[in-house]
Amino acid sequence: MITKSDVENVLKNIPDPEIGVSLWDLGLIYNIEIKEGIVEILMTLTTIGCPLIHLIADPIKKEVGKLKGVKEVNVELTFEPPWSTEKLSDEAKLQLGFV
Repeated sequence: MITKSDVENVLKNIPDPEIGVSLWDLGLIYNIEIKEGIVEILMTLTTIGCPLIHLIADPIKKEVGKLKGVKEVNVELTFEPPWSTEKLSDEAKLQLGFV
């Protein structure tokens, strides 16, 4: 059975196409729900006008979809609450020179 931890581990290995830091460490993932093999991911982008949603959502669907037991992956975009650098993990802050 697939777990949130399984999905999180995949997301930790998918880099943002512009920044190169994982989507997870950037704090772009707001919620993960799993029900009967369907994975729902609620996420945001670093800016509202970012045109790269398909370059981000497609790898999420592909890689999470490889997990055993996953039937479908849906990525929903939200801008509430807005993303800020406070959402960065300590590792991302190091990578980006914030510390």
